[in-house]
Amino acid sequence: MAPKTPQQTTIPIEGMHCASCVLRVEDSLKKVPGVSKVAVNLATEQATVAFDPEVSALDSLYQAIENAGYHPRPEAAEMPALQEEIHEREERLLWRKLLFAAVIGVMLMLLAQYQHFPLVSRLPMAAMTVSSFLLATPVQLWAGWQFYTGAWSRARHLAADMNTLIAVGTSAAYLYSIVATFAPGLIESANVKAEVYFDTAAVIIALILLGRYLEAKAKGRTSAAIKRLIGLQAKTARVVREERESDIPIEQVVVGDIVIVRPGEKIPVDGVVLDGRSAVDESMITGESIPVEKNPGDEVIGATINKTGSFRFRATRVGKDSVLAQIVRLVQEAQGSKAPIQRLADVVAAYFVPAVITVAAVTFAIWLIWGPAPAFTYALLNAVAVLIIACPCALGLATPTAIMVGTGKGAESGVLIRGGESLETAHKINAIVFDKTGTITVGAPALTDVVPAGGWSEDELLRLAASAERGSEHPLGEAIVAAARERGLELGEAREFAALPGLGVEATVEGRRVLLGNLKLMEESGLPLDVLRAEGERLSAAGKTPMFVAVDGRPAGIVAVADTVKPGAAAAIAHLKEMGIEVVMITGDNRHTAEAVARQVGVDRVLAEVLPPDKAQQVRLLQDEGKTVAMVGDGINDAPALAQADVGIAIGTGTDVAMEASDITLMRGDLDGVATAVALSKRTMHTIRQNLFWAFFYNVVLIPVAAGVLYPLFSHTGVPAVLEPFFGRYGFLNPILAAAAMALSSLSVMTNSLRLRGFRPAAG
Repeated sequence: MAPKTPQQTTIPIEGMHCASCVLRVEDSLKKVPGVSKVAVNLATEQATVAFDPEVSALDSLYQAIENAGYHPRPEAAEMPALQEEIHEREERLLWRKLLFAAVIGVMLMLLAQYQHFPLVSRLPMAAMTVSSFLLATPVQLWAGWQFYTGAWSRARHLAADMNTLIAVGTSAAYLYSIVATFAPGLIESANVKAEVYFDTAAVIIALILLGRYLEAKAKGRTSAAIKRLIGLQAKTARVVREERESDIPIEQVVVGDIVIVRPGEKIPVDGVVLDGRSAVDESMITGESIPVEKNPGDEVIGATINKTGSFRFRATRVGKDSVLAQIVRLVQEAQGSKAPIQRLADVVAAYFVPAVITVAAVTFAIWLIWGPAPAFTYALLNAVAVLIIACPCALGLATPTAIMVGTGKGAESGVLIRGGESLETAHKINAIVFDKTGTITVGAPALTDVVPAGGWSEDELLRLAASAERGSEHPLGEAIVAAARERGLELGEAREFAALPGLGVEATVEGRRVLLGNLKLMEESGLPLDVLRAEGERLSAAGKTPMFVAVDGRPAGIVAVADTVKPGAAAAIAHLKEMGIEVVMITGDNRHTAEAVARQVGVDRVLAEVLPPDKAQQVRLLQDEGKTVAMVGDGINDAPALAQADVGIAIGTGTDVAMEASDITLMRGDLDGVATAVALSKRTMHTIRQNLFWAFFYNVVLIPVAAGVLYPLFSHTGVPAVLEPFFGRYGFLNPILAAAAMALSSLSVMTNSLRLRGFRPAAG
């Protein structure tokens, strides 16, 4: 009995702010019976969970998230517009709190320097401190309330996160200042004066809110690709029902509806053209800028734009089954996935907040016992600086933000990347195996050469050959007929048509007896080929299929047909070779034909006469050579090889089976997308490494600085004047600057990831 495929769901989550939050939610969800896989993404604020619905219901997943101290928002997953509205509402509230905290913070900093202002310097000190208390309290308890609710939510489950660090740090400064204001005798002594730090607490909150606000804006830009894709969809469709045309919402279109599209309109859903002709701009789906001609029988894709003519089509895929919906789903899944490189950050995050609280406590104790006078003040400020400067946010955002932007940029370029693991593996590729038919070549025979002899012209030779093949259903015959029609040649009627299995055809056209077929047919008919024999050998050597034509018992020439190489294939393969990647071609064709095609496109290594079941084995042999192998294909028989490869790349114009087996899907039929996928992967991984380096470097360097490690260097000489605004006289980091540094650290990771939006697709 085959194992059941687990159900997958995506749950938006409210309240996550750092890598520790992610770990907390993941651990809670993994404990739910029936859950097989969990990926929580800080950048998208979503959890993707694979589970067995017969073992656990969705409610148990929601409860697990609640138990971790966070709030699931399942209704937002079904309604992207609602999710967007929630984010915008939160962003507006964040902006109001930021503005309030910033204005009050500036006022408090001015009050702290009141002795420099003649108008207020005469007022009693107590009036200044009470005024500071009245101003700081709404900042602490309104603008900063979210830190308390977040910290309490985690504390109820015996856990701590970023909110805990901020709440403890700012509360320490705020509560100490209250004591200094209303009960200074508890603090003051011969060597200690009761100082207030209301301005420090308020400005720290303002700076952290600034960081979160800018982070929220940047997150919105990282998901811009998804928003653009969703926004492509038409809102209405003009359908014909009961012989009447009517405009209806796109949600009401059903499979089988006849839809009318006029010039300049968006095609509402996927379908097949019934009548009419047009050119359609598919760039928003495939990245291809040149409009594609559409004729009866051709497929059209929803959300693409009809440019010139009008046509009617039958709807074949609507709603979640449409190509656009599938692309959106693939990109969302990719953006919610994790890359293996993130595991190190996850491990660090699991211990980060408890470790920081421990360091802050030790810092306080050391400075209280051994610090210079006033020891309590230095101990308090250094402990607050440690709590505030520590930033698990940057660790949590380093990988997912880059993956979000990278996969979104890929989708805009017609390259769909299934997930973070595929993206990470793709940058290691050093060998790419291309299936020949339908990947390097067009996948359908086309006329390539017309070689007349015996006084015949090219057009007349082709016209007679096409007329003879008019009744044939053989693909080679259809290619000849199609070429003649493209040239505008008028075909004659074929009489006494006879197909000669393994040889060719014969027919009477306009009173002439026409024989069309291979060399064996000519030899069996006793026809002298002379120079045509050598011409046929030349065409065969080039990977083409020569078909000899004889009229009334005399050789008339050759028409050659081949599965032609895709435009740009040679340039794309050359680009890959420039990137240091070995290019291999695999095919079931004979070696003679395969090597001819390989020469045209510049492939040096050819695996010919490989049966479909053996393609996966050939990929495995390459892997045994120590290579990281990508397989590019488009057919059902490519699916096992795509699955075997380290990275399977499916041509989107191929079958759904191949697309399901692949890690990367190219929405266009050309091969430039392969180089684009590899280059995008390399660029994204480079960005992730930069992000992780700076996230680790920031915490490793600045937490000790905040703890006061610079004091021994400057305790006797003092800090250089240029550094004194940052480190005071003896090298102690101002907690306000610690808050600014913390805000900038996560913002730097976000902006570095956003640089990926400038990526340009590879052009062969």
